[in-house]
Amino acid sequence: MTTIFFFFTSPTKTFNPITAKPRHTSPSLRPFSLTPLQSAAQPPSQAVQEFWSWLRAEGLVSDKTSTRPGVVQQGLGLVAQRNIGHKEIVLEVPKRLWINPDAVAASEIGRVCSGLKPWIGVALFLIREKKRGDSKWRVYLDILPETTDSTIYWSEEELKKLQGTQLLRTTLGVKEYVKGEFEKVDREILLPHKQLFPSSITFEDFFWAFGILRSRAFSRLPGQNLVLVPLADLINHSSSITTEDYEIKGGGLFSKELLFSLRSPTSVKAGEQVLIQYDLNKSNADLALDYGFIESNPDRNSYTLTLEISESDPFFENKLDIAELNGLGKTAYFDITLFRPLPPAMLPFLRLVALGGADAFLLESIYRNSIWGNLQLPLSRANEELICRVVRDTCKSALSGYGTTIEEDEELQKIGNLGPRTEIAVGVRWGEKKVLQQIEDVFKDKEAELDELEYYQERKLRELGLVGEQGDIIFWEK
Repeated sequence: MTTIFFFFTSPTKTFNPITAKPRHTSPSLRPFSLTPLQSAAQPPSQAVQEFWSWLRAEGLVSDKTSTRPGVVQQGLGLVAQRNIGHKEIVLEVPKRLWINPDAVAASEIGRVCSGLKPWIGVALFLIREKKRGDSKWRVYLDILPETTDSTIYWSEEELKKLQGTQLLRTTLGVKEYVKGEFEKVDREILLPHKQLFPSSITFEDFFWAFGILRSRAFSRLPGQNLVLVPLADLINHSSSITTEDYEIKGGGLFSKELLFSLRSPTSVKAGEQVLIQYDLNKSNADLALDYGFIESNPDRNSYTLTLEISESDPFFENKLDIAELNGLGKTAYFDITLFRPLPPAMLPFLRLVALGGADAFLLESIYRNSIWGNLQLPLSRANEELICRVVRDTCKSALSGYGTTIEEDEELQKIGNLGPRTEIAVGVRWGEKKVLQQIEDVFKDKEAELDELEYYQERKLRELGLVGEQGDIIFWEK
């Protein structure tokens, strides 16, 4: 019986609109060159000076504050005004200055935003405050960038450089998602409540707010999954830092107000940037999508393989039951990282999806408690051969979809001077292709070893003592 085998190289995971760490603009892979805020050679913009004055008026900063906004190679960052020690607190921002769903709920638009997704409510709040001349937040909003090097802002011509990549498909999917959300909120919120939104709000406004939140919002904080923190969100990223050094804590003995507290993860000399780690788990494609930069760290290069049990499979129900008993489902996503082993559950799931023919008896209920253990090792030559052939063919097909080869990308990287967006495109597509080539090589090696592998039937015979040392079956005569 033919096994229906579904295998995808394009990710189809549920899109999470806000998963980002804070940043200001695209940090570079090269060392930062800093111009402190007070430098006469490159004075801060009027907007930055007004922002600092606002922070001072709010009691957040003073002449003794250890960091200030500084002009760095790619925009703004937090620059040390004196030597800062390891784990020293560099700033604390009270909740009254945060922009989060609570701030939206307490505003004039809180009532109409109460049923919206949290990020959409915050996005509408940002746009409305930006358009108000008397907004409390105006000086903060004025220093936020209009765009970054995130791929969501790339032109059609620039996106062509991502031909064949998963990042391209993800980027286009994100843009389509945001467009759909705007059309819905325009129809259900903006048009019926024009008195609350006197200034016209366009898709471009909505997309700007989305980009700001995706790139700058702090997430995964206790009780706060989406919060913009003025001043703290100027901090840039360093690939050499491996800890997250911020938290929400109480204001102390005489204050119940929550504080966003940021510590320096390393010792910093006066005039240098204070940097943090945005997210150790993001791939280069994630970094490019969210922030507009990539790293040279090979661990950032990954590729998502999507496996699915076809509903047309005659054993669909049995396979789905086995998958669910072992923490998986109809569809499984496997992120493969460059120079790392395959995810532990990938091969067992592949064998399950491909299982059929003479091996189908293993799907019977009597084997239900042992089947996943049996899938850890090769079941039969036919099953293993099918897996190798399909995975290799899929990888080859995906590799043929890129506009360049690995060697051509490496040559471009050697030449250098590519520009930030071209550098991102070349780096991401090179990384994806290297991972695809790695996967193809793994299964090519497996294919070459098919005759040497021990399969399920042989293992069972050996357990029963029916196989000799040379692998021959032992017979007993009466």
